[in-house]
Amino acid sequence: MMKSYVHVLLLGLGISAIICSTIQAADWPNYRGPNYDGISSETGWAATWPEEGPKVLWKVSLGTGFASMSVSNGKVYAMGNIDDNDILYCLDAATGKEIWKTSYPCPLYKKNHEGGPCATPTIDGDAVYTFSKNGDAIRFKAATGEVVWHKNLNKELGLKFPTWYFAGSPFIAGDLVIYNAGTYGTALKKADGSPAWESGKDACGYTTAVPFEIGGQKGIAMAVSQELVGLNPATGKVMWKFPWKASYDINSSDAIVSGDTIFISSGYNKGCALVKISGGDATQVWQNKNMRNHINCSVLWEGHIYGFDGQVGGGGKLTCLDLATGEKKWSQGGMGTGSLMIADGKLIILGEKGKLVIAEASPEGFKELASAEILTGKCWTYPVLANGRIYARNADGQLVCLDVSG
Repeated sequence: MMKSYVHVLLLGLGISAIICSTIQAADWPNYRGPNYDGISSETGWAATWPEEGPKVLWKVSLGTGFASMSVSNGKVYAMGNIDDNDILYCLDAATGKEIWKTSYPCPLYKKNHEGGPCATPTIDGDAVYTFSKNGDAIRFKAATGEVVWHKNLNKELGLKFPTWYFAGSPFIAGDLVIYNAGTYGTALKKADGSPAWESGKDACGYTTAVPFEIGGQKGIAMAVSQELVGLNPATGKVMWKFPWKASYDINSSDAIVSGDTIFISSGYNKGCALVKISGGDATQVWQNKNMRNHINCSVLWEGHIYGFDGQVGGGGKLTCLDLATGEKKWSQGGMGTGSLMIADGKLIILGEKGKLVIAEASPEGFKELASAEILTGKCWTYPVLANGRIYARNADGQLVCLDVSG
């Protein structure tokens, strides 16, 4: 069997009213932002810096893992694994000082990669929700780290592990928390963690749910084991399905919603497709191999998809596609199979070996604005911009905070 490296990482962003100098700042409280699309509303941050790179504000060591960081109300929430215990940290965003940390037993699960947690903490009001590779769904108090409830979806509900264990981040839908666990997902009640709905006990995918509203119907799209599905978040009812089977059932890149269409991509030479949703039907608009997202999601900006095409460790390329046609506009090597987000029309890229790159988000070609070597080792986790700071980590758990406040 081909060596595989799977995880789903990163985090999200939430709007804040903080204004710092000329910066319109924004929190980042869950995986891929409040709109679950990898785009920050932050403007005015410094997209260029001196030759020596941006100022390093602080560094901390988290322990092994690939989970990204969430930023909310002046705090950073991050995870790692030390001695078969997952650790959730709450850090001061400006200084890196530890406010609290808490842990629970969880195997490292280092199958063809270093292991450790992959799901990003989700901040919702006064609560932090996490999901372990082992199926631990936990609600913590954001202020203190106290456990409100702790359920294990594998043991308590009999949900099967996927090959590389659970990886999707918790998704908040009203009074429910939805997990990519079980055939088509599972929902728990936020108040007490009791089951709200489940949709089968088979192995799942590695993605996080993404909200949509198409044709007046609200739902969530999720890449599961061998399909892209639309679900009613309140009931778990399947609204539509689109077959999408990749090698080893590795669907680890989130769906991208645009109007009444959804973009999906997977690695192992599977490729990508644009799917049109109409009522209960999901039909293919186009499909090709121009974008093969292995572990990290692409981002849609002004009608174009930006993401990494290719396998980790195999010389992937940053690639731009026309969403409407699937046509490749350009590709750029030199960053391995990295990760990216977008803010103020600019790509914030973390290369596979720790190089941070800022570039224009333009279909006209790759234009680098700045770059700096900020980490060493394996870097599969999305960088995060929040309130004039960029946060980035590596597999060993080295977390660095950079000043880009302008």
